[in-house]
Amino acid sequence: MSDTFIWIAAFAFVAAFFNALGILAIFRHKKWAEGIKTHLMCFAAGVLISAPLMLALPVAIEKNFYAGSAALVGFLFMFLSNKIIKQHTKKETLTFGMTAAEGIGIHSLVDGIIYTVTFSVSILVGILSGIGLVIHEFAEGVITYLVLREGGLKERSAALYAFFVASLTTPIGAFVAYPFISGMSSSDLGLMLGFSAGVLIYVSSSHLLPQARKEDKKHSFIAFLAGVALALFIVLSKFIG
Repeated sequence: MSDTFIWIAAFAFVAAFFNALGILAIFRHKKWAEGIKTHLMCFAAGVLISAPLMLALPVAIEKNFYAGSAALVGFLFMFLSNKIIKQHTKKETLTFGMTAAEGIGIHSLVDGIIYTVTFSVSILVGILSGIGLVIHEFAEGVITYLVLREGGLKERSAALYAFFVASLTTPIGAFVAYPFISGMSSSDLGLMLGFSAGVLIYVSSSHLLPQARKEDKKHSFIAFLAGVALALFIVLSKFIG
């Protein structure tokens, strides 16, 4: 078993755990979970906007000149898929751009694939991207539960379905993608990393930050800057070391 696969599996399962933790928190401690959700989204947004711009995208372009175009495709893919899901479900409220259970499931599957792509390129790229994704899983678990409750499910049923839809799909996405991505050439990995960078930038700029601004709380801006600072510290530590 390769070190890369171990990193992928570890982050995928930790992401599933944090998502399940968010579901459990909103199920048992609604007020506390909703209070911390906004700060977690801001912190995750800071990491997820910084990691692609400072590290993932430059590394991708170094491997493949067209990785920037792949990043644009990744951004547009998320934009268009969210539009389609919104029209299909006939809902107005966006929850990380995914307004129904199937949309959240797709989002979580993509998260799992991103773990595989980023760690296959570099452990550092994987860790930086993974930190932001893992942190935002708590908020996603909270929101998935609330969406299912709004859809008419009872509390226990909403918690159970949220776990299957939002938590388990991340490791499934990672493990399904690994056999295909692990055999790719360096150039192809560059394209995939560029695509993933576009997805991460979209998640941060179009989902996490707008949602957090809607529920703007004291110190939200500081939480965002803390996420940026963490990403910057990890990148600089790598180069200095």
